[in-house]
Amino acid sequence: MSEPSIAVTGCTGKLGGRVARQLAGKGVPQRLIVRDEKRAPRLPGAGVHVATYQDRGALSRALEGMRTVLFVSAKESPTRLDEHFAFIETAASVGVQTLVYTSFQGAAPHATFTFARDHWATEQKLREQRFASVILRDSLYLDFLPMLAGEDGIIRGPAGNGRVAAVAQSDIADVATAVLLHPEPHRGQTYSLTGPSALSFDDIAQVLTRRLGKPIRYYAESIDEAYRSRAHYGAPQWQVDAWVSTYTAIASGEMSAVTSDVERVTGHPPLGLEDLPLSPA
Repeated sequence: MSEPSIAVTGCTGKLGGRVARQLAGKGVPQRLIVRDEKRAPRLPGAGVHVATYQDRGALSRALEGMRTVLFVSAKESPTRLDEHFAFIETAASVGVQTLVYTSFQGAAPHATFTFARDHWATEQKLREQRFASVILRDSLYLDFLPMLAGEDGIIRGPAGNGRVAAVAQSDIADVATAVLLHPEPHRGQTYSLTGPSALSFDDIAQVLTRRLGKPIRYYAESIDEAYRSRAHYGAPQWQVDAWVSTYTAIASGEMSAVTSDVERVTGHPPLGLEDLPLSPA
């Protein structure tokens, strides 16, 4: 087997793990970059390097010789941008040619969803570097929607009548895999990855009621209600702001655009909520 030229980060998570397994299934050698070697998937043709995004020495060794890298965004935290910038600078310093970055739909400096601002800043940093980038602006994960209902079957959030074009993680992984395998035609592109339609939370509740076999409904909270209903988690303010702003971004229409980018890159249409594999209640 030839030496790998593709590296995958985030492979202990769902998205990066899907990509790593797809590459392995195609017989493609790869390098997995992980923080914890014990959690790394054991895949044929995959070597494992341990490094965090901010450990420039270990990261340089992990990225050395890699031409194309899947850069899965870091865990949400107040230091996330520092981690992203360190990763990008290190990748540039060792000669990576193409970084494939998982961003967010509607990334902008004044986006309603607070973390979309971090994604925008990361995109700008990528554009400043010497290598090419491919930006995958993922909508809200379709896989996340069934988990939004509480034990009482109610989805609560200040999304009003807004709509979201949520995308399945499997479709994002298919796009990322296609780009990693043949990066040349995608370099410099920004793809907005969405599902086949934009759904309101009333729509989502109706589909989940039918598919899960139990009643699900949506309650449109006010912003004050949203903060109060999440206070019992004891999360830091920046985290609660992000939770609430996910819904207010939907209310403002910032996640409603539907694109054909999944099909354009992969050749197959994206999954909708009706098609997403679910475990019955």
